[in-house]
Amino acid sequence: MIACAALASELRAVLAEQGIADAIEIVYLPAPLHNRPERIVPALREALADVEPERTVLIGYADCGTGGLLDAFVDELTVERVGPVSRIPGDHCYEFFAGSERFAALHADQPGTFYLTDFLAKHFDALVWQGLGLDQHPSLRDMYFGNYTRVVLLSQTEDAGVLEAGRSAADRLGLTFEHVHVARTQFAAAVAVGVGRSN
Repeated sequence: MIACAALASELRAVLAEQGIADAIEIVYLPAPLHNRPERIVPALREALADVEPERTVLIGYADCGTGGLLDAFVDELTVERVGPVSRIPGDHCYEFFAGSERFAALHADQPGTFYLTDFLAKHFDALVWQGLGLDQHPSLRDMYFGNYTRVVLLSQTEDAGVLEAGRSAADRLGLTFEHVHVARTQFAAAVAVGVGRSN
């Protein structure tokens, strides 16, 4: 499996729960690739360059802003490789965690929502504030987030520190804050589909 480092904690947990953690070798790519989605496919291509063609490959990414390029890459790999190739289904990790129906309802309720996962809440400074250059140019906040209305934390754990980090992120962005605890159930189901273990 080649996966986003932002999913590392949750992947370890669900693979252990499914009893297959020891059967899957995982290579993690840097989480900041999400700020430059055009670099995701080239990074995956490089990571897979030395992987034997007969090995099964699971891509631990959603589309993640590649605009369909990731699925085109998976199709290309399916032709080039002997072993099966798949990716975890979904458009983004928020859909992984919330489930498609719940995420669609949240989005329909307020399209101008900025979503956080546990990982993004804990690493908000590095991935969002610094990653978007707001530490150097705070005036960009209104340009980036002027059309947003709220922050929604889709939490996987009951960690009070994550909840506080989510509230702090919303305050810094000047947005209202909502918390939806989604646990790992939907993510586990998405991973099971990806590894071919769904019912």
